[in-house]
Amino acid sequence: MKYQDMPYERVDFDWVEKEFNGLKQDFAAAKSGEEQFAVHERYYALRDRVDTMMTLAQTRHDGNTADEFYSGEQDYYDEMSPRYSNMVIEYQKLLYDSPYREVLEEKIGPVAFKNMELSRKSMQEKLIPLVQEENALATSYEKLLAGAKIDWDGETLNLSLLRPYLRNPDREIRRKAWKKFSAFFRENEKELDDIYDKLVKNRTQQAKELGYENYVELGYYRMNRNCYDKVQVEAFRSQVKKDFVPFVEKLHEKRKERLGLQKLSYIDDGVYFKDGNPDPTGTPEEILAAGQRMYEELSPETKEFFDFMMENGLFDVLGRKDKRVGGYMTYFPLYHAPFIFANFNGTSGDVDVITHECGHAFQGYLSGKDPIREHADITMETAECHSMSMEFFTEKWMEWFFGDGADAYREMHFEDACMFIPYGCMVDEFQHIVYENPELTPAERKAAWSRLEKEYKPHLDYEGDPFFGEGGYWQQQHHIYSFPFYYIDYVIAQTVAFEYKLWMDEDYEAAWKSYLKLCKLSASDFFTNMIPEVGLKLPFEEGCMKEMAEKLEKKLEKKA
Repeated sequence: MKYQDMPYERVDFDWVEKEFNGLKQDFAAAKSGEEQFAVHERYYALRDRVDTMMTLAQTRHDGNTADEFYSGEQDYYDEMSPRYSNMVIEYQKLLYDSPYREVLEEKIGPVAFKNMELSRKSMQEKLIPLVQEENALATSYEKLLAGAKIDWDGETLNLSLLRPYLRNPDREIRRKAWKKFSAFFRENEKELDDIYDKLVKNRTQQAKELGYENYVELGYYRMNRNCYDKVQVEAFRSQVKKDFVPFVEKLHEKRKERLGLQKLSYIDDGVYFKDGNPDPTGTPEEILAAGQRMYEELSPETKEFFDFMMENGLFDVLGRKDKRVGGYMTYFPLYHAPFIFANFNGTSGDVDVITHECGHAFQGYLSGKDPIREHADITMETAECHSMSMEFFTEKWMEWFFGDGADAYREMHFEDACMFIPYGCMVDEFQHIVYENPELTPAERKAAWSRLEKEYKPHLDYEGDPFFGEGGYWQQQHHIYSFPFYYIDYVIAQTVAFEYKLWMDEDYEAAWKSYLKLCKLSASDFFTNMIPEVGLKLPFEEGCMKEMAEKLEKKLEKKA
């Protein structure tokens, strides 16, 4: 069914609760594992309906945050979703404690039961008011950013539409754009500080209510960290700081020389060529059409997927006034349909949507065919492996998007992916500092960010900018507000994607076969088992980042 034709109806959670009560009674009365699984299939149907309606409301609200109807629906779900989550957890307790668990575990897998255990550790009914407040605070942050109105030579731009000017080849235009970008955050600094302070205190209180020392442990449970822990993440970040940051700083030095600069400034962040970064040559419609041809050539599976997306209008990618910033992929279970949301703005980021978000959507399309719904509940680092690796698998078709600028795009994409790893680790370490020290003031949080920037991005110079120069850059990173502890998943996945990059350059077909297997595995196994199973090394292995930096540096030397 086409996205525009998908009917929406507000979910009545009193009705949902009655349905759950019926499921629980029937599940408890079942006399075998087979009978309980038959009840569980009814649970799938209920979840499919509720989740589809909630996701329709979210995507339509995000498409126009000024739409009063869907804004009201989003507020309603912000209030009701904790109640719904608690219903799910209460049902899953019966599943987890079933006398026929061995039969059920054989059907839906051990990962599902581990995730149920983490869910039980992360939510109780008494937290509902706090989670409702947390949802409302995160939504208020997203609305604040989506509602930005920035004057640009008489034209009113939001943050997404301003971004191309932040990377304009004319350095003075970049400076002007960065000043306006910074000014928006400085003007809203108090509100941004207040929202985040309330979020930190709220999340800390939730953790205390459940008996945890601070939010870090609870945050890991909520991120479904089901096969690695804080100690492994800290060790991984240490590897990055020690062995990968020096390599990345060499790339920044190379970028500085390419740009003909004496010193890199923050206004040069994300700019790779003196005459400007390569931009796609086509219109949004032409980019989508090129994507369709590309996925037709890549494999039969990707052709089927992309044709389905196009035929059913499952892309909302044009930038508009009052549209939420950023991009994501989500899923409508009732229709077995992935959906991609983005803000095209005429930059290479438009093509990244066709590669990165389509990596997510392709895996979602494959997992949607699995009758065991729990297999679609992939953890975030696994999900990002699908998307970031797809960026590399599709590179050989970049001429279709960039014409003569394809090689420049590939060079930029490689460097940008390398440079992301220290930044992503910085975001993660910052959040650990914040939640381990929830009493920090807004000024102390910004001081902590500034300190981390010196360790992870030593080349950075803010030229005394009154907001970013005082440690405020993190306030434009919406994951920090809305999705705590998510960001390290991108870094872990980027490391896996580089493994695929090195592999595909030697044997593309073998690398693609491995990738396809990883996508199909979904959440049928743990991340730490799946990565070795498809022939890759785990990023947590000692010496991984040192070896990665050495291999990538040799790759660059060969090109030179």
